[in-house]
Amino acid sequence: MRGVVMESAGDVRVEDVDSPRIERPTDAIIKLTAACICGSDLWPYRGAQPVDHQSMGHEYVGVVSEVGADVQSVKPGDFVVGSFCISDGTCEICKDGYPSRCVNGGFMSGAQAEYARVPLADGTLVKTPGVPDDSLVPSLLAASDVLGTGWFGAVAAHAGPGKTVAVVGDGAVGLMAILAAKQLGASRIIAMSRHASRQKLAREFGATDIVEERGDAGVQAVKKLTDGYGAHSIVEAVGLQESMMQAIHSARSGGYVGFVGVSHGVSIPGSDLFAKEVHLMGGPAPVRLFLPNLIRLIWEHKIDPGKVFDLTLPLDKAAEGYKAMDERKAIKVLLRP
Repeated sequence: MRGVVMESAGDVRVEDVDSPRIERPTDAIIKLTAACICGSDLWPYRGAQPVDHQSMGHEYVGVVSEVGADVQSVKPGDFVVGSFCISDGTCEICKDGYPSRCVNGGFMSGAQAEYARVPLADGTLVKTPGVPDDSLVPSLLAASDVLGTGWFGAVAAHAGPGKTVAVVGDGAVGLMAILAAKQLGASRIIAMSRHASRQKLAREFGATDIVEERGDAGVQAVKKLTDGYGAHSIVEAVGLQESMMQAIHSARSGGYVGFVGVSHGVSIPGSDLFAKEVHLMGGPAPVRLFLPNLIRLIWEHKIDPGKVFDLTLPLDKAAEGYKAMDERKAIKVLLRP
């Protein structure tokens, strides 16, 4: 089959690779309907983390083609959405609500392809109520990672009625955090963005205010909008030192910071953290926990996260998609096998 391989930093190719097969009785094989490029895929693409002939892709939707003998929740012919984290759904950590840290789990890979093997299928996949219209596929694909990750960021930040939420980062995850904050009932949502196209989408998803400043200037802009207090809830959706400190300093005392940007070189000074008296919660999003509700909201046309995909390409042009996202010419790229 055809699959996307990152040979080295900046070198993405679509190659003939081995088709997946059932390796364990808990596996499922998916014929992929759509996959996409994640912002986190850009870290190795830019050389920020090592990569050597790596099969790419962890966001996926498609039709089950084969299941192992122990799989009970899905069967061939079911349309499914899968979490980017693999989980069994039965360990103590999964039962406590953190399937992304399942003791038997891991991270999905190889989904930018025609077919993919999903380990621990019962704890990782969720079938939809039926075969979706093609118009719903982008939104269901978003639920596999970025929507669920943005949702977790908003939940970790305690977004809700009467709260002011600020979102640091205007990539796909940040935009999904804005959508989530709106759905969770936030009264005011501040999008921190410098890009007109992303600002427009942020407003469509529920942002009430736009702050273009960054760093200390961004912090002061948030405080100005909140009578000097700072926001109740901050979602950090970048993963860099500046964005994390901007998030912490933009929160009011007693506020909550949900950080879901993959951390690179982040070090929080103890004195800053001690002085702020804020709550911190974050990490890899427990997307599987949210999937049933997110699928329902999408199926009932109550949310349309698929708008975050502003470029669709055939799988064979994946390298163009990586380049477009790297150059910020696209927010998020959908790939059609």
